[in-house]
Amino acid sequence: MNKRNRHLRRLLAIGIASLVLAAFGGTAHAQDTAPMATQTAVDTTWVLVTGFLVFFMQCGFAMLETGLIRQTSAVNALLENFVDAGLTAIAFWAVGFGIAFGTSAGGLIGTSNFFLSDAVQFTGGNVIYAQTGTIDTLTFFFFQFAFAATASTITTGAMAERTDFIGDLIYSVIMGAVSYPIIVHWVWGGGWLAQQGFHDFAGSTVVHTVGGVTALVGAIMLGPRAIRWSKDKKWLPLPPAHNLGLATIGTMILWFGWYGFNPGSTLGTGNTGLIGLVVLNTTLGAGAAMLSCMFYQYGRSKKWDLIYTLNGSLAGLVAITAGCAFVAPWAALVIGLVAGVVVIIAADTVERFHIDDPVGAFAVHAACGIWGTVAIGLFGQPGLTFAPAGVDVATRTGLLLGGGFGLLGVQILGSAATIIFTAVFAFVMFGALKAVGLLHVSKKVDDITIFIDDYEHAQAITPDIRPPASLDGSAVSVKAPAIGD
Repeated sequence: MNKRNRHLRRLLAIGIASLVLAAFGGTAHAQDTAPMATQTAVDTTWVLVTGFLVFFMQCGFAMLETGLIRQTSAVNALLENFVDAGLTAIAFWAVGFGIAFGTSAGGLIGTSNFFLSDAVQFTGGNVIYAQTGTIDTLTFFFFQFAFAATASTITTGAMAERTDFIGDLIYSVIMGAVSYPIIVHWVWGGGWLAQQGFHDFAGSTVVHTVGGVTALVGAIMLGPRAIRWSKDKKWLPLPPAHNLGLATIGTMILWFGWYGFNPGSTLGTGNTGLIGLVVLNTTLGAGAAMLSCMFYQYGRSKKWDLIYTLNGSLAGLVAITAGCAFVAPWAALVIGLVAGVVVIIAADTVERFHIDDPVGAFAVHAACGIWGTVAIGLFGQPGLTFAPAGVDVATRTGLLLGGGFGLLGVQILGSAATIIFTAVFAFVMFGALKAVGLLHVSKKVDDITIFIDDYEHAQAITPDIRPPASLDGSAVSVKAPAIGD
């Protein structure tokens, strides 16, 4: 009897222990799951909100470009900027996202997830959403789409006032579907540059160099507007910006949107210190470049120039975009100071070669994007830079901080490869459009009595024809180069 009681007591003890373990185990599991779900919700909200800010930059680009070009081309610029966003959304969904982030083929191109086919699975009445890090792939797509839209919008500014509207639609689709996503795959999609340890946190190379180089090739192949040549074949300065109020508002919107562009690239809020560093570096880079550009131009002209001041802020934002998570604040200040001078030198060089870039897209986006990318190789901060598998982390430190030439070499390689690929791709793309007569708008628009808004859209605005003196090349006052869009 006692033996049987001991046996029953043992079974009862085991049962109670099992219940206790189950209860506490379930609680522990619930406690583990709850923070995970909360973090996912917070990260998703963060990425969406910052993505909305990046998308709002489309408004900034539209205002900036419209303010800097002639009033008679305003409708054309507004429509192109507006349509670019919608076209890119569809092209990037159908093809671009798969090329950028799909399964890699030799580190060169993605080959899966076209039409986001892998992002949502319907199985047995259940819906399963694919994840990218702590967020779902659909949320990640939206954030990346906003970046893709920026790249093609940069290009429209350099080709303003003379591009065939159908041609603009075609090249915007091609950029959103193919050329931009290929570079994304190389850097952010696990491609060959990522495997080398190339650094570009938020897109000085991926977005801005691609957009700026494409813009330069497009401007060269289009040729200058008729108003850039006098009757005796002298190169004339850029015509005055028609609305500097719009240009200033556009620039301020872009600066505001950059707080989505750079901090949002953390893709989560798990490291709040990193977000704070990125925000600080972004602000310091913009402010330093704005001041250096303004004072440098004052030293040349003895005038306080609004256009150059706006120009400088964008130059600093572009330059710090690559390294905002990899450099210390003092380095962000230096990068910005240099960018404010680089943008002026680049704009002067473009003008010297008689390339008509109405909004200085190459100077701001390509020249300063290249500088910002290379600058990581100089100022990369230990503890912030990373190393690919099998590479000593010490070699990921910038040259000026004792890291040697390893990181600098990778940065130069990545920037050069992007420039070469993008230039060749753009030459083929624009060359094909030119061959079929869809690159340059009708030559009728070169007549000063017919304007692109009237010809393409039947929405003519009272023309702001310059004084006759400027048309024949005499008594022309030199205007500051327009700023980048």
